[in-house]
Amino acid sequence: MDDDNYLNLSALLNLLSAFPHNADIYVGRPSLDHPVETLDRVKGDGSASLKFWFATGGAGFCISRGLALKMSPWASMGNFISTAEKVRLPDDCTIGYIIEGLLEVRMQHSNLFHSHLENLHRLPQSTLLQQVTLSYGGPENRRNVVRIPGVFSLEQDPSRFRSLHCLLYPEVSWCPSKK
Repeated sequence: MDDDNYLNLSALLNLLSAFPHNADIYVGRPSLDHPVETLDRVKGDGSASLKFWFATGGAGFCISRGLALKMSPWASMGNFISTAEKVRLPDDCTIGYIIEGLLEVRMQHSNLFHSHLENLHRLPQSTLLQQVTLSYGGPENRRNVVRIPGVFSLEQDPSRFRSLHCLLYPEVSWCPSKK
């Protein structure tokens, strides 16, 4: 995930607990509303096309350990860069290409991962504590900031991540205590 995200670890563990521990898992939010289509320059000679989904890296995604190990011929020991160059796609697309296109493992779509490209202010407040990742689009774009009541002002907490953290973990020393 990007470094401007908040990771809700308990929501992530809850999501991942729904999957068998020994299964090949690729879960995240699709970046587009349709699969990507590209020429297959890794398995083939580039004359055939390949369609696949990919999870947006900005929102984050999860790959099981077993699947990550299966990716190693195309993703480890410097091979990831050469794979990305062959398919001429950015990093998160290349991950999807390897997993869906080469290993034929389907991405599990989840709406619990959020990037700064969404209108995060539209997320219902009642669902915020169940979201796996939340991003921050910056103060210049209030549509990309979650709406959450907080004891911190917007100046103190422009991303609203401090307020979210205090809702999740009220016992943290820097969170104001409720009296």
